[in-house]
Amino acid sequence: MAADSDGDIPPNQNKPHSATRFLGVVILLSIACVWFFRPWLHGPIYGLYTTPILWVGIPVCLLIGVIGLDRINYPAAQQALVIVCIVGLLALTSVSGTFAANTLGQATMQESHSTDHLRETDPAQPRVLPKGVADRYAGNTLNLPQYQVTESDITFQNGTPYWSYALAPDGMWNYLTKKQTGTVLIDMTSQNTAVNTVRGEMQKGIRTAFYNDYNWHLLKRGEYLAHYEDPFMVVHDDQQYIAVPYTVPAFHWLPIPHTTPTWGGVMLIDANGEITDLSPEKARKHPALKGQKLYPFDLTRDRVAATKYRHGIINTLTSHKDEIEVAPVPGDGNDQPFLIPTTEGPIYVVAAEPYGTAQGLSEIWMVDARTGQQYRYTPNGSLFGPRKATDYIRQAARTTDWNRFTPAEPIPVVIDDQLYWEVQIVPSDNSGVAYTAFVNAQNSEVHEVETTAAVTNFLQNGAVPANQTSDRDDNESPTSPTMIVERVAPNGSVIGTLTIYENESIRIVQQNETDAGNRTTESRTMSGPMGSSLAGA
Repeated sequence: MAADSDGDIPPNQNKPHSATRFLGVVILLSIACVWFFRPWLHGPIYGLYTTPILWVGIPVCLLIGVIGLDRINYPAAQQALVIVCIVGLLALTSVSGTFAANTLGQATMQESHSTDHLRETDPAQPRVLPKGVADRYAGNTLNLPQYQVTESDITFQNGTPYWSYALAPDGMWNYLTKKQTGTVLIDMTSQNTAVNTVRGEMQKGIRTAFYNDYNWHLLKRGEYLAHYEDPFMVVHDDQQYIAVPYTVPAFHWLPIPHTTPTWGGVMLIDANGEITDLSPEKARKHPALKGQKLYPFDLTRDRVAATKYRHGIINTLTSHKDEIEVAPVPGDGNDQPFLIPTTEGPIYVVAAEPYGTAQGLSEIWMVDARTGQQYRYTPNGSLFGPRKATDYIRQAARTTDWNRFTPAEPIPVVIDDQLYWEVQIVPSDNSGVAYTAFVNAQNSEVHEVETTAAVTNFLQNGAVPANQTSDRDDNESPTSPTMIVERVAPNGSVIGTLTIYENESIRIVQQNETDAGNRTTESRTMSGPMGSSLAGA
């Protein structure tokens, strides 16, 4: 057949070139999209980056899989090979994690200092308001219909610790169109505390749409291969900041590749959205972070927990000599470590129990919240831990209705070198603080106080005020109330409490309007056991 006399190229010969160009455009657009949305891929990428054993394991498993599937003709055998490869990768990851914990625990023991005394608690800054109660206060007093409070964290103002919350948009439309509009602060050192709201829009805020979110911009402009801990709000000179401590991995290649977290610094974001990456040294010198906690919370807990490997992996898997574990504690949404203001500055405190079912106190770890320096205190005698402290409170307060009240956040406090567990007794709905109990960690004596002033007095003197009995004795007049009457605001927050003992009653005087416009008085006397409902009275 003769060729085309005009010499034209058949149309179908251009198709390969068009397909190549189209594929190139698709690849470029895909790369651009991945680069732009890289913050959303941070989790898996960082996980792979911090698990170097997979850098070798994944290619080897893929190679084995490709060769095996090519040579094996039986579907069942092919499926078994795939399963073996997946299980092998998971096993490698688990083994790598064990070695990482062992390395971290050994390093923590070497870098920490043994001490024979505990830091004295600062009586001027008592920690008396639990997280769950503060969360309830913050939500109940919010009067901005377009906004909601975020998760709480701890910040300091003039040396006083506060529960802090970001004011984030509420509802889908506001989430997409609005920014963080301020900070809510609740004083931790008072039971019946006022809620302080600092207004001001943050260009990059917490819990907003991704294009306004602080974390999105951190992962685009800051350290990408880093782990960012929970943010907390800072108010300095009437200016708002978001502070975010972060860790970076340290690589270890023997005996198998693994990584351990190390403190990288603090990211500080101002109201205009400017991000400043501060090293630990620069963070301690920054005026806005003066007196603030800086060391990462999760890193503190991970390092203490990893010291269970202090005698090696084999010991932890077999004989458990000197093995410890972080003591579980009651509290709504809060766990160790606890941040405690002391006379030497803020510290994280972690109580550790022996491995197993024992509830004694093995160690107390104190970690400087600004430098990360670790101290471990080992009791000379027998002391009991936070879980046992709550048991002693339940035994001592025999008339408390434990179906309606619960112990929260047993905090170790030190008064004249004596360790106590300070425990808040709160209603199950976190509507307030009923009273505070101090339990002597050596002799199990329980001391109850009901006001913030009484808490401060006990921290100063180690004694209950004269108007309150400190000891529990069945032969003495009872010190536990038979009824607690709560004065509740329309928004549900408790604004006052009244304690009634068994030899007392209450009288309710109610003012009523008559048809003639005059007021009449109705008086009723009531008494009853602790926890009686007075609804409708």
